[in-house]
Amino acid sequence: MTKEEALKTLEDLKNSPNMVKHALACGFVMRTLCHHLSSQSSDLPSEALAKEESFDLDDWEIVGLLHDADYELTNKSLDLHTEETTKKLKETGADQTIIDAIRGHCDKAPRETQMAKAIYACDELTGLIVACALVQPDKKLKSVTVESVLKKFKDKSFARGASRDQIKTCETELNIPLEEFTSITLKAMQEKAGELGL
Repeated sequence: MTKEEALKTLEDLKNSPNMVKHALACGFVMRTLCHHLSSQSSDLPSEALAKEESFDLDDWEIVGLLHDADYELTNKSLDLHTEETTKKLKETGADQTIIDAIRGHCDKAPRETQMAKAIYACDELTGLIVACALVQPDKKLKSVTVESVLKKFKDKSFARGASRDQIKTCETELNIPLEEFTSITLKAMQEKAGELGL
């Protein structure tokens, strides 16, 4: 599957402009995380790479783009979420690791690959970062700092829907400290701020 096909899938599944922006943000971040983790993979304990690992930048970006592709279509039903996307991906012959990573971000498949663990952690963090941008006077990502995100992270009443526990799996599942993970995610989003409209 190509990025163009993934974007067409988002269109076919009738995603709103905001959901497309979330998909793009996660796609950009996943691409960056793939690069980061692949360069670190030789340092990972063997059990962390027990499943055959793919560090294909395009595959990681596609997981970011499509992880929530049917969220609105299924009326945000967690029971139905990812089912339509899975169907579409199977029709296109997408790699099973992509399907498993997408299903894993809502606990419908075990998160066995770095790809699956990365989308699980960054999904919620991108939302928190967007919320941090929207409270800036200019509503721009360039005004957001790692420190401001971490401060809002501690404020449980801010962006309540962004699961802090899920974000913190960057430490337990990916072995990346929260501050570093936030820095990687924020930088990836800031570099593509124009495409995100932020």
